Amino acid sequence: MVKKAEVYLSYQGLISEPPVARSALYSQACSNDGVTISSWRPTWIKHAKANKKRFGAFKDHSLGQLWGKGLYRPAIIAGAGPSLKGNAHLLKDRGEGIPLVSCLHNFHYLEDLGCPADYYVSLDAGEVVVEEVSEGGQRSADEYWALTKDRTLICYIGTHPELLEKWQGRVLFFNCPVPDDELKKALSEIETFGCHVSNGGNVLGACLYIAKGYLGASDIVFVGADFCFSYDHKFHAWDSKYDKHLGHCVSLTDVYGVRRLTWQSYANFKAWFDHIALTVPGTWVNATEGGCLGSYPTGNLAAFKYMDLADVFKTWRMLEHTRKQAFEPEADDKTILF
Repeated sequence: MVKKAEVYLSYQGLISEPPVARSALYSQACSNDGVTISSWRPTWIKHAKANKKRFGAFKDHSLGQLWGKGLYRPAIIAGAGPSLKGNAHLLKDRGEGIPLVSCLHNFHYLEDLGCPADYYVSLDAGEVVVEEVSEGGQRSADEYWALTKDRTLICYIGTHPELLEKWQGRVLFFNCPVPDDELKKALSEIETFGCHVSNGGNVLGACLYIAKGYLGASDIVFVGADFCFSYDHKFHAWDSKYDKHLGHCVSLTDVYGVRRLTWQSYANFKAWFDHIALTVPGTWVNATEGGCLGSYPTGNLAAFKYMDLADVFKTWRMLEHTRKQAFEPEADDKTILF
């Protein structure tokens, strides 16, 4: 039997700018807006009307209620990429007061690991959001819905009403600054609701905006932000329907310099986050431990810090080395931090 050689991956070198103009990143991120808006406009309006009827005034259930709840603290935002399989279990030890804002699709996975998110976020208006709550999980759908009674859902006013019927816990709403006058007019007739979340057309973008713009997070730590399939062509950290047929793919270079398959839509999402990191003040830490966030054939954008999640936590907890000196100074502990 031949023993397979072990492969050691290391992060690429840093580059100050992408090999394309920053404006091109933004243009790419917005390239499908027209098609998306025209196809989903009637659904968004219909769902907003139904949700208004069920909940009453959106302003009484506004995301704004969370304003400043994470002020001056780092926040972790979780996408549903395949790299979660390698480090999501560490999230339970993120530390008290460190908010975890996750895409709703991770619900079953984080709950099974015993590290639930503080806030689950939903942007999609399709019925798929209902099945994704339990898809790939270890329990029945009813068991997962029962868990929601102690969880907070943050969602777009046009989200699918069935999701809100099944969700048993707290629900908070936001609107989106969609560049479409017809939609704006229709939604304003339902209710003038200006609690906006800019998102780049994807739910992790909404997580980012919520963490930074409403919770007030100082630093943003990304996990599960792959924007591509894994090396063995898995799209999530669990087995999903997307693994069976990849369809038309494009390729991107990951943070280790390896070419990866992805869909054009996810390449566009990646462009959005790269644009944000380059143009919005902040500390952006890519702790996905894989994937294509910030990466190009010429290197990784220096606008991000690239760290393993365990190392991120170490930087937050260096004071643990001086615990004995603080509480037992008579012990004369010789430990020196640096």
